[in-house]
Parts: sequence; structure tokens; C-alpha cells
Amino acid sequence: MHEKELFRGLTTQEAKQRIEKFGLNEITEKKKVSAIKILLQQFNDFIIWVLIGATIISGLMGDVADAITIFVIVVINGILGFVQEFKTEKSLDALKSLAAPTCKVLRDGNIKVINANELTIGDVVILEAGDRVPADGEIFECTNFMIDESLLTGESVGVNKTNNSKEASLIYMGTKVLKGKGRFRVTAIGMSTKMGSIADMLQDIEEEKSPLKERLDGLGKILLVLCLAICALVTILGIIRGNDLTEMFLLGVSLAVAAIPEGLAAIVTVSLALGVSRMLKRNALVKKLPAVETLGCTSVICSDKTGTLTQNKMTVKEIFVDGKHCRLDVDKIPNSPILMKAFVYCNDCNYDFSKDKLDDVLNGDPTETALIKAYFNNVDVLKNTVSNVNRVFDIPFDSSRKMMSVIVKENGREACYVKGAPERLINKCRYIHEEGRVKLLTSQKKQQILNVVENMSNRALRCIGGAYKVENLTRSESLENELIFLGIAGIIDPPRPEVKDSVIKCRLAGITPVMITGDHKNTAFAIGKDLNIAKSQDQVITGEELDKLDDKELKKRVNKLRIFARVTPNHKLRIVKAFKQNGNIVAMTGDGVNDAPAIKEADIGVAMGISGTDVTKEASSMILMDDNFETIVSAVEEGRIIYDNIRKFIRYLLSCNLGEVLTMFLATIFYLPTPMLPIQILFVNLATDGLPAIALGVDPADKDIMNQQPRSKKEGIFARGLTEKILVRGCLIGICTLLTFIVGGLYGMDLNTCRTMALSTLVMSQLLHVFECRSERHSIFEIKLFTNMYLVGAVAISILMLLSIIYIPFFSGIFHTTVLGINHWLIVLFFSTIIFFINSLYLFIKVKK
Repeated sequence: MHEKELFRGLTTQEAKQRIEKFGLNEITEKKKVSAIKILLQQFNDFIIWVLIGATIISGLMGDVADAITIFVIVVINGILGFVQEFKTEKSLDALKSLAAPTCKVLRDGNIKVINANELTIGDVVILEAGDRVPADGEIFECTNFMIDESLLTGESVGVNKTNNSKEASLIYMGTKVLKGKGRFRVTAIGMSTKMGSIADMLQDIEEEKSPLKERLDGLGKILLVLCLAICALVTILGIIRGNDLTEMFLLGVSLAVAAIPEGLAAIVTVSLALGVSRMLKRNALVKKLPAVETLGCTSVICSDKTGTLTQNKMTVKEIFVDGKHCRLDVDKIPNSPILMKAFVYCNDCNYDFSKDKLDDVLNGDPTETALIKAYFNNVDVLKNTVSNVNRVFDIPFDSSRKMMSVIVKENGREACYVKGAPERLINKCRYIHEEGRVKLLTSQKKQQILNVVENMSNRALRCIGGAYKVENLTRSESLENELIFLGIAGIIDPPRPEVKDSVIKCRLAGITPVMITGDHKNTAFAIGKDLNIAKSQDQVITGEELDKLDDKELKKRVNKLRIFARVTPNHKLRIVKAFKQNGNIVAMTGDGVNDAPAIKEADIGVAMGISGTDVTKEASSMILMDDNFETIVSAVEEGRIIYDNIRKFIRYLLSCNLGEVLTMFLATIFYLPTPMLPIQILFVNLATDGLPAIALGVDPADKDIMNQQPRSKKEGIFARGLTEKILVRGCLIGICTLLTFIVGGLYGMDLNTCRTMALSTLVMSQLLHVFECRSERHSIFEIKLFTNMYLVGAVAISILMLLSIIYIPFFSGIFHTTVLGINHWLIVLFFSTIIFFINSLYLFIKVKK
């Protein structure tokens, strides 16, 4: 750009032409799915297809009631999924926070405020402290200019920018100006920026199905094959016996429909939706229903340090002055007014005293604001302290000197104050200020100070030294000689207070927390050790060391590593992939743009809602709206509760359906009359499969659920003895139902009475069984009955439905039942409860073993 253009900026016409050529300054979001498409996607599911097929067959065979029931369940399932996803899209729209909405730009020689998306290549943008950088560019004019690049680098230390070199002049979209003023020329906009390139990387990563989704699809296919086999077998056996073809086909179809747990898809959706609702109350926004379940089987959490494990707020933790250590979380701030002046006067922080809160008043580098907040918590006191001080000369900080110096005039007297890296500052000092006196700085005292610095650094503290002088105040770099050493401040980006407890909970739950950061190896280890994430340096690796490992070597080592330091976005992708290749289900948390590709690659990506970028939120599966790491542990618990509850109602539904099918199948094998009519089978399916199963879906968690190891990614839904439980209970239900039918015949009861008794035994035994399904690790005698009142109510409604079709003539005529007396009920209760006690005793003995 010509010097003339830098002075006047682009003309309005030039800007218009370039916008037409290069497009708007926007990060392209993934194309939003329409509401209709979201709704239709809810029905693109194998088990839903099976249910729709069952609906059509039932309707064709004249079973309109059951066809309507199944159809309603399918529709409700689709609506629930649609509402959840649609609401999430709306919530995400409200979370937009990163992009600069407006910016100051030089157009036609005048400073104008325009929408940031109207910036184009060649524009001249004016920045000052607090502004978001709206595009990538090169600085050509600046004063004391510092940028917070933590969103891109993960490091919370501000970066000085100058126009002296190409590298130091580059600034990037989304970063924030901490202090100073500057002007830059726009060199890249939208998807051509550094942030845009990271967003573009996300498009190449394919989303995988959740483990639960894969298992339910597999279950649907198995049930389809079984249903077809049952239908064919019962029909063929009936025809061989000489029964009516239409009657036997109707019976076979009824059994097939009964064998499919048509409530399964709806109950899974309801369970996930309720889990999502509970999570939202705890400030976690789930974008996709299966995300909660997947997080529940997470075995590794890869967490960004800055802003996730730590607060991204630099804080003075210790001060070394007068030869003594002061911990500010225990001791009062030491009475050292000269050291205070060195840290507060030699400081480029900007003040806005129109604000009431100190955090709002201070605007600048986090390290410099931390030094001020160590000494001041009252705005008025700070204002009185700095208002009578005038800076008359300064030597700005630079990375080679690692120091900053100022000469100030206070009450008519001039003094020089210096702050910087202690190991550099100490070599510029000839004296030391101790106990109110100035003494010669001996080599022994100098070594003592350097030992203090090393000790602080090993504890993740960033050390800033202070010094001063009141004589020979030359206006040159020689000013920084013959100084009087004052003391050291140890600064840390403190861990979030809840993180330690969260890490402990993770370990108890068998989950490995891993820290990923751009920090130095020693700093990262010190923080990781403090949080109990790592115990030894062997568990730490740097990005440079990572580059020396190929993917095979990284896969071998990754399970033993706990901290990854000095890493880039590409490193993070490799780390997540390596953990996944070892069979782990990986959750990745973070807030910066640099986290987005790894968040997308992870099984579960968790973004920060407050500090997170739009790119990261777009890539994530779940958003923590309060940026609280503790919420992740809650999400793990919710995921485990949901998966356990899904196993509970799968156990209940399949064992009950097995009992129904076995009753009819055994009767056919042994040439007995049909124990139940097709309409009665469909009633059982309606009365016992719906409400009780849904109530199981909201069952409270086992008290030890977070003391269990995570499930293997390859674990089948019937693992850990679930198949055995289903087969044992299903066979007992089928046998005892058939025995009820046989006993009724032996006592000379008519066929309708025997069928009504068999129907009642089947329903009652299933409703008793629902209480057994409440825990896999504890017997029914250890579970409190009234901790799930939804289940108690559902069972009560199912019993009322059974009594209605027996004792209300209208329904009795439809379902071909007869009134049962006391003697009939005694037989029913005997066979339904004997199953309960036999099965409970069997499980109790097995659990104790």
C-alpha cells in the first residue's frame, strides 16, 4: 500500500469494489440445517424403520389400535428429538460473543465506525486498549502496543507488537488489545485469516456415531430377524396342526409385534432429553442428544489449561521483600510502599475511573493488572495514589532487555522505578533495600535472591522483580544501572477452585484427566502436579518432543502421558487421535480457536460458553455455559445414569417380551390351546411396555455409579451378564404364565377363564419384574421402593388397566376376558410372585458372590 493510502485509507468506492471481489469479512459457519430436515432426520433410524413396518403390517391385519399406538410412539419420538435439536440451534445463536461487531476504519481520509464484516483487504483499522482485532493484518504505527493472543496460542501472557519487524507487526482476528494504540493494514479477511483456516480444518473431520446409537441399530436388526423367524415358525407349526391359516398368521404377526420393544426408541429419546434438561439446569448445553451418553463412557478428558483448568486471570500469589516470603492467600500484603510504587508506577495499565469496580477500571496486560490488584482493592484509594504522579520519561519493555523503566514526578520530586525479570534486574542492581535501609548487594545476597526465583519458578510462578533509584536520572538506557533492588512478586494464572475436586472425582470414576497447554514444560508440570493431574516429569512431553515421534510411537506412549506442553492445534489433533486409537473415548474441553480442531475430532467436544469462540462452539458437542470444569464431571455422571437406565428398560422390555413369546411358543410345541388371543397379547404389550419402561428411564442413579470404571468403547449393550438376566427372567415369566393356564384347565375352568388368568399372571409378573430391573449391582431388598414415584405410579396405572378389561363389561367384551374370583387370583398371585422370589433370591446370591 502506498504511503498516501496509509494516510487516507481506502475510498468508499475502492472498499466497495474490493468487497465485491473478496467478499465479506466473515467466518463461514457450517450450513444450517432447515427445521424440516431436522424433523425428517429424526426418522432416519433403523429401529424406527422396523416400527413403521410393524405399524403397516398391524394395520393391514386389522389391528388398528396397535397400529395407531406404534405410530403415535414413533411420531412422539421424532417430535422430542426435533424440539431438542431446534431449541439447541436457537440457544447457540444467543451465544455469539467473539466477533467484533464494529470497528474504527480510515475511509476517505476520515475515521468511520463500520460493521466489522464490511472490512476488506487494504483497509486501515485504528485500535486501542480493549478492542477486538477484526481481521488479520500488519501494524504500521503503534505506541506501547500489546495483544492478548491466548485464544490462538493458549498462553495468557501478553505479546508486545511493534512495526520494527515483519514478525512483530503481525496481528490476528479475534485477539484482544491489552494496552496502547495502533493502526494496521488489513491483509486477510474472513476464511483467509488464521482463525478462518482453523475453522476450515473442522470441515474435513467426519462425525462418528455414538456407541449407544451403534448398539441400538444393531439391536434393531437382531430383533427384526427374530420377529420374522417367530412369525414364520408359529404360523408353520399352527398350519401343520391344522389350525386356520388366517388365525395363525394373525397370531404370528401379533407375537412379532409384541417381540419388538416399540417403546425402546421413544424411551431412549425421553431418557436422553430428560438428561439434557437436567444438564441445562446445571449450565451445560447439549447440542446433540447422544452426546450425554457418549460423555458417560469417557475414559480420557483432554483439557486446555488456560481458561479451563485455570481462570485466565493472572494473580500475585507471593511477594518476597525484606528477605521474607509473604503468601497473599495467608498473610497480609507486606508494608513495602517503595516496592508498591515500582509495580504500580512502572506500569502501562490504563485506568477508567468512571467505573465502580476495580476489574472494570483496569484495562491492560493481565500481569500488570495483577500487580495493581495485589496492592489495591479500593478504586478511590488507587485513584488518589496515581492521580498525583506524572510520568516524565520511560524505556518500554522489550524481550531482549526484559525490563521496563520509568521516571515519575511525585510531589515535586523525581524517582526512577524499574520492573522486569529478576535474573536480569539483579545484574543492574548495586544495592538492596531491606528493613528500611539501603545496603550493598553482596554476591551472597544476590545468590539468595536467584534461589528464591528458581524456587518460585518451579512452583509455576512467573517472577517479576522491582527496583528503584533517586539519583543520576539520565534520560537514556544508562538509567537502568546502579539500581536499588526491592523485591519479587510471584504471579500465577490460578487454577479454578473446583478443579482439584473434579480431578479426584474423575480418577474415582476411572477417567484420566490430561492437560494440554502452550506453556513452558516446567510451568505446565508445576500446575499439573498441583492439580494432581501428573506426578512426575516422565508424564510430561513437549510439542517439540512430540514432533520426533511418529504416530505408531505416540500411540504406544500416549496412555502414560498426562501433560502436553508447548503444543499447536495440529499437535492436539494428533494427541486426541492417539488416545482414540488406544480404544479410549475422548472428551476434549477448551475455549480458544486453537482447541476447535481437536474438539471436533474428539468423541465429545466441550466448549466454554462465556470465554469460548464461535468456532469452538460450532465444533463442540456440548457447551458449558458457566465455563465450569466441575460441570463436565456432572455430565459424565448424567451419561452413566442414562446408559444404566437404558440397560434397565432393555432388560425389562426384552425379558417381558421373551416371556410373552415363550408362553405362546411352548403352547404351540406341546399342542395346547392358545393361552392368549392376539388382542390380549397386544394389550399386554400396551399395558406393560409403555409407562413402566419410561419410568425406569428416569430412575435415580445407584449411589456408587461414579466409583465404577468406564465402559469399554467396544462393550455390547448386553455385556456384564445382561443377556443371562433377560433369559432367566424371560423363561420364568413364560413358564409360570403357561403353568397358570394349565392349572386353570386342570381345575376344570373354561378356556376364557384360563386365558384371563394367564393374561393376569403375565401382567403381574412383569410389573413385579420392573422393580428388579432398577439395579444391576444391588438386589431389590437393598433398594428403597419409593425413591422412584414415577415407577410406582406407572405400575398402579398398569394394574388399573388390567382390572378394567376384566371387570368393566365393555372392555371385557373387546378383550374376551371373564371376571376372576378370589380363588382365581390366588393362583395368579402365587405364580406371579413365585417368579419374583425365585429370581430375587438367585440375583441376591449372585450379587453377594
